[in-house]
This record gives sequence, C-alpha cells and structure tokens, in this order.
Amino acid sequence: MIITKDHIGGLVFLCLSVVYGYYAGDIALLPGDEFEPFHAQTLPIALATLGGILSLGLLFTADKGVEHKLSLKGYDFPLVAKLLLLVVLFALALDWVGFMLATVFFLISGYWLLGERRPKMLLLASVPFAAGIWFVLTQLLDIYLAPGKLLTQLFGG
Repeated sequence: MIITKDHIGGLVFLCLSVVYGYYAGDIALLPGDEFEPFHAQTLPIALATLGGILSLGLLFTADKGVEHKLSLKGYDFPLVAKLLLLVVLFALALDWVGFMLATVFFLISGYWLLGERRPKMLLLASVPFAAGIWFVLTQLLDIYLAPGKLLTQLFGG
C-alpha cells in the first residue's frame, strides 16, 4: 500500500473528529434539553460527524499513484518541534502574563523562528494583531480575559 500526504491528513482529521465527537457527549445539558431539537451538544456532534465524513472521503479518494508516495525529505522537523514548544510556552504564559503580552511574545517568537529578524516588522506584525484579537474577544464578544497572575501581583487589583 502506498501512503500519501492525503492519507495521513485524512487519518489525522478522522482521529480529531472522532475524539471531538466523543467529548461532545460530555457537554452538560440543562434539565429537559435532551428533548429539544437543538441544544449544546447538537452543533459539536454535527461538526464531528461532518469532519468524519469529509476525512473518510479524503481517505477513499486520495491518489494512490507511485508518483504521490509520501516523502519526508525537505521538511524541517526541528523547526516544527520549536514551534510546538512555543505553543506550549504560550499556553503556560497565558496564566501568568495575560492574553495580550503572551500573544505578542508568541507572535514575535514565531515570526523570529520562521526567519523574520527586523524588529520593526516583528512589532508591526504582532502588536496590532494581538490588540485586534483582544478587542474582538473582550469588547465585541464580551469574553473575560484574565490579566495574568504576575501583572495582578505587580500592579495590584
């Protein structure tokens, strides 16, 4: 059997859809919601089902020719590992320095790892984006983002 990128992508997407669908069943419902046609579990279950169908479609329609055989040459796996580590550090930093600073540092570090070295470009690509996402989440969607333990201790409040 020849494995292609489409096969691997389909399998990964299928696994994510199955896990998402499994955990969608853990979403708590209000009393009586189980009899309603639309409740908190409806959309996640529908998305998991659609993801499963599309990933199976990708698996069955993937090109199986020898010319499309999977080759791992040319991929920069150390860079991928560094970016994954950066995501973990971002998740840890959120609790300590808050969304805005953690996001700015995450974006600057990510761009730097990807090869951008100009400080002006790093700041222009990171700060407005982080501020924009913060504005949408906090002001438009009214989602509370904690300021971070370290900043709360330093500045009180």
